[in-house]
Amino acid sequence: MTTLGASWPPLSPGERAVAIEVLVHGPLSRSEIARRLNLSAGSLTRLTKPLIESGLLIESAEDTMLAEVRLGRPSQPLDVVPESRYFLGFKITGDRVYGVVTTLRSDVVARYERPLTTHDPAEVADLLDEMTVEPARAFPRLAGIGIGVGGSVPDRSTVVDAPFLDWADVPLAGLVEKRTGLPVVVENDVAALVEAETWFGAGRGLERFVVLTIGAGLGYGLVVGGRRVDGKGFGGRWIVNPYGPLTPYGDRGSALSMLTIPSIRYQLQAATGREMTYEEILALAAEGEPMAARVVDEAARALGTLVAQIANFVMPQKILLAGEGVGLVDVAGPAVEDAILANRHPQADPVNLETRVSDFHDWARGAAVLAIQVLVLGAAEG
Repeated sequence: MTTLGASWPPLSPGERAVAIEVLVHGPLSRSEIARRLNLSAGSLTRLTKPLIESGLLIESAEDTMLAEVRLGRPSQPLDVVPESRYFLGFKITGDRVYGVVTTLRSDVVARYERPLTTHDPAEVADLLDEMTVEPARAFPRLAGIGIGVGGSVPDRSTVVDAPFLDWADVPLAGLVEKRTGLPVVVENDVAALVEAETWFGAGRGLERFVVLTIGAGLGYGLVVGGRRVDGKGFGGRWIVNPYGPLTPYGDRGSALSMLTIPSIRYQLQAATGREMTYEEILALAAEGEPMAARVVDEAARALGTLVAQIANFVMPQKILLAGEGVGLVDVAGPAVEDAILANRHPQADPVNLETRVSDFHDWARGAAVLAIQVLVLGAAEG
């Protein structure tokens, strides 16, 4: 059985810091790396030598503008070879499995999906094994698998709780490793998305960063000091409108009851007697249909209130709003903005809100980034 990180020798803390800096921000000149990490030229040379010898870093000739000149000789910037390793990421939903293959820099090079007809853990592992065959053939330098699930995975191996799959204490990583022969890491899907955005996306280089997802459920991720805060502090029971609809828990006007796709669909069905898709509801609201417009407007104001509350307490440099429910902002963006302003101090800094409609392949990419992290950081710190 292979282990993540086996493709390269174990890295020291200093070597990891250099490798991550180049992987995330490269290509970088040696002087820029030294400046970013507060290293002397000698220390940097000592740290980069084994990274170059192992093939993790290379001297890049692509951008001569980055070259520094010492004694009249150009020094080539350091970079990674994105295609030197490939990673497979899976996102498991209640009825489908979505997969992607990414490079070392998380660029998606292939997409896959298959229906999920059973929630039996062994059979799900069998399906993931089947979905690994084609990528392993097409990308022979496949280095690891990441899996994202909507549940609790405290050790990145065992799914302690995943209600939508009716799973409890499922050793998913071990089941898939045994079948595929590849190293596997498992994580909560929102946490995986946050890690991907922190290393390679909207949060790259930021000290304080928030990811808020809306879709079938609600997700929240907080990055402080450039690292994701691990824990279960956020829930959909955050009250955003005390006069709003009830949740199954008896809460009135929570984020869960106001913003999730199932809740919005339920409100329209209860009011009209018609069952509609989320996309149909947004289209009707955009056309001015009264009931759809009212529900969507209330949801948009709830979203703006939630964003403002997060900004008030966390003061992030950016909030990324992602998920399959983000189309709400396209239809009712002014209501979101009005609610943000209404719940912020007039002299508060503007909220840097970035929106991105995400499909399930984006979530699978987040899972692939987990495998990238573990390869570079090592299993203990990944």
